[in-house]
Amino acid sequence: MSQEFSTSSLCVHVMMTHKEETMSEHLSDNAPSPQKIGVREFRGNLTAYLRQVRQGSTILVTSHDQVVAELRPPAPSYRPRRQPGALRGRIRISEDFDETPPDLLESMERDL
Repeated sequence: MSQEFSTSSLCVHVMMTHKEETMSEHLSDNAPSPQKIGVREFRGNLTAYLRQVRQGSTILVTSHDQVVAELRPPAPSYRPRRQPGALRGRIRISEDFDETPPDLLESMERDL
């Protein structure tokens, strides 16, 4: 069975096996199934496919009917937001912070 996917300036024709159709139908209950395209098609329309991925689509790139790459938007960053003042009272500056150690001064004053 064949299925067509359309975008504003792009039409992709995808052939699906019976097993893939069954998987596709099963996945469609939870999330949209990923779009499958061949390597040549992907290479020829790279910008358009990357635009689709940026908008949230998942694309499977195939070679000889085997998936060789999966393109999807990156996962959101899990880095917690910075909280100003979170280390207040935990950081101490030593009394001699702004003093140059004597051995360093001596080494700078010696002739080479």
